[in-house]
Amino acid sequence: MANTVFETHITSLPLLHKGKVRDIYEIDDRHMLVVATDRISAFDVIMPNPIPNKGALLTRVSNFWFELFADLIPNQVSSLTLNDLSLTDNERKQVTGRSVVVKRLKALPIEAIVRGYLIGSGWKEYQAKQSVCGIKLPAGIPLAGKLPETLFTPSTKAAAGQHDENISFEETIALVGEDIATQVRNVSIKLYEKAAAYALQRGIVIADTKFEFGLDEQGTLTLIDEVLTPDSSRFWPADDYVPGKNPSSFDKQYIRDYLETLDWNKQAPGPELPDEIIKNTQIKYQEAADKLLQN
Repeated sequence: MANTVFETHITSLPLLHKGKVRDIYEIDDRHMLVVATDRISAFDVIMPNPIPNKGALLTRVSNFWFELFADLIPNQVSSLTLNDLSLTDNERKQVTGRSVVVKRLKALPIEAIVRGYLIGSGWKEYQAKQSVCGIKLPAGIPLAGKLPETLFTPSTKAAAGQHDENISFEETIALVGEDIATQVRNVSIKLYEKAAAYALQRGIVIADTKFEFGLDEQGTLTLIDEVLTPDSSRFWPADDYVPGKNPSSFDKQYIRDYLETLDWNKQAPGPELPDEIIKNTQIKYQEAADKLLQN
């Protein structure tokens, strides 16, 4: 497929890590090249089919948010560009438009999940226990209803093929220390609430999202990885949103819903995706990016 990169093949730089979506290469002891491929994962399993141009969209959207949030927190983006790297023409073609040169930071072993609406696993727990990730909530919140306050519900960071696990704030403190855990919680809520207000003006309800953070050599908390993309967030069309109804979406919930109809145990390997599912996912991601990036 045109504009499609399922995995990168770069020999000019050492491969550091191949994640669910991103291929990460070492530039030097202070910089890395992060490439967003067109791989897509669901239920923590990488699907065998790529979504054309997805990595370029994720890169554009993340870079937009990094810039918008610059007054709230430092981010991973370095001053170096692809022009500063010694890549072959073929390598440059693979990564142009879907990569960023980032600072090498110490990644925290948690995912900072922030929820503004009651959906997904949170809704299931709420129905059973009137709580989300152990946080008690008032009665009467409908499916997809707005939560009384933004919730910070962190999880572990699982390797590809493994499942993330929700953890309490106390467990977060045990992993990263009280100061860093408190910083992560406070800034995650600020980032989400700023983004949610921005997106709502452009026709998107951000139901929930996840952030990742690292520390620089001075121990400064820094925003890393991807930010508020259709891969890492639930985006709902605001003009179609009705509390009590399962919302349509601009994100990979569409793929999750399809996979739930299959006889699949949510273990690798993932099932082949039909062309219609791939095409519709691409359309949804493009529409989300267009709405968010409009002037």
